[in-house]
Amino acid sequence: MKKIASLAASLAVALCATSALAVEPDYTLNPGDVLQIDVWKEEGMNLETLVMPDGSLTFPLAGTLKVQGLTTEQTQQAIKERLKAYIPEAVVTVAVRQALGNVVNVIGQVALPGVQTPGRRVTVMQALSAAGGLTPYASESRIIILRRENDKQTAIPFPYDEVIRGRDLDKDIILKTGDVVVVPTASLF
Repeated sequence: MKKIASLAASLAVALCATSALAVEPDYTLNPGDVLQIDVWKEEGMNLETLVMPDGSLTFPLAGTLKVQGLTTEQTQQAIKERLKAYIPEAVVTVAVRQALGNVVNVIGQVALPGVQTPGRRVTVMQALSAAGGLTPYASESRIIILRRENDKQTAIPFPYDEVIRGRDLDKDIILKTGDVVVVPTASLF
């Protein structure tokens, strides 16, 4: 009987894992992400939930938790800690169902400017590729990434003309949620 229970638990975890999005283990949660949270052997506590605009989520018996910037593993631990008074040996699983909070913008001289929700972390070149590439009018040498951190906006230059030639590959940085890739128009003179 114990083998059957163990097999059932393994199957339940496998089913949850296959229905969730495969994201990097160190992916940090963002507002807009959809999570699947399961507590093993507690049917009423298995639910799909949204990370709210303030970076929090609400879970039965655990209350409201601030999860923005946490990994799924850190979120599991936080929920498990909150449930400890009610379910001492709770087995909590948190999986990203949809990474809708991972949003980057590409504007300017690209074929398909706009908002991208890649569902995973992407580099500048990957975002430019998803935007259909540069137009013939793009200034390859003046591309910048606008990033807001701690209420401060910074502009990070991106040497597209070097990266495309296989040089300065370390400059093809991973974009953070909220980044804006700006591809300006080349000057005629």
